[in-house]
Amino acid sequence: MTRLITLDEAAALVRPGQTLALGGNMLYRRPVAFVRALLRRSERPAGLTLLAITAAYESDLLVGAGLVSRTRTCYFGLEAFGFAPMFTQAVQAGRCTVIEESEASLAFGMRARMAGVGFMPSRAWQGTDLLALRPDVRTVRDPYSGDELVAFPAIGCDVAVLHALAADRWGNVRLNKNLGIDLELAVVAQTVIVTAETLVERLDEADLPGALVDYVVEVPRGAWPTSCYPHYAIDGDEILRYIDACAAGAFDAYLAALPG
Repeated sequence: MTRLITLDEAAALVRPGQTLALGGNMLYRRPVAFVRALLRRSERPAGLTLLAITAAYESDLLVGAGLVSRTRTCYFGLEAFGFAPMFTQAVQAGRCTVIEESEASLAFGMRARMAGVGFMPSRAWQGTDLLALRPDVRTVRDPYSGDELVAFPAIGCDVAVLHALAADRWGNVRLNKNLGIDLELAVVAQTVIVTAETLVERLDEADLPGALVDYVVEVPRGAWPTSCYPHYAIDGDEILRYIDACAAGAFDAYLAALPG
């Protein structure tokens, strides 16, 4: 069965209060076109929880537009370009809550969801102050060794959006390298949307099988201004233009001028 839909149809699948996961990593292969479509909606879905291994430009747009109330990520920034300006403002103003995460807590939380259990035990976070920041993360006793372990609660999401190099109409997807947690997000999400640079007739060698993908949207340059190697590099000039606009208090004007 074909899984092809339009970008606006894909954006309409996100509901207020849901957990939205965005694939890619740092400033690479981020689903920017999807985020722009989400922001074009006449009724934007507010109160979202944002889930990502790292959050960058695309996530900052969502935070700046007031759609995100909580973040679950181990990094939120623009790499060599510095801080994510709207995220920094929102957190300092108390408009966005940061759920403290690390690579380990995200990984073990998603492994728990994939295993169909409520938590995954680990030695991560032991001896740190992170447990004091996350009272919902408890400890358990290993029934075999008697050791105390950290019990990371299961993490899932309502909608995961990934950007791919190529896909076919049956949902088979090529992601290339630097996968981040894209494969895991495709397993723990209730709905998986893939935006792809190009649509091919049949993709026999896929990084992600169609059985895990609900919808596919063809969006050339859908990751711009982040990179999608080997098709295009990071547009550093655009990232700097964004930072300057935010610093000048012109976020809304920047958003309004973004291409469709």
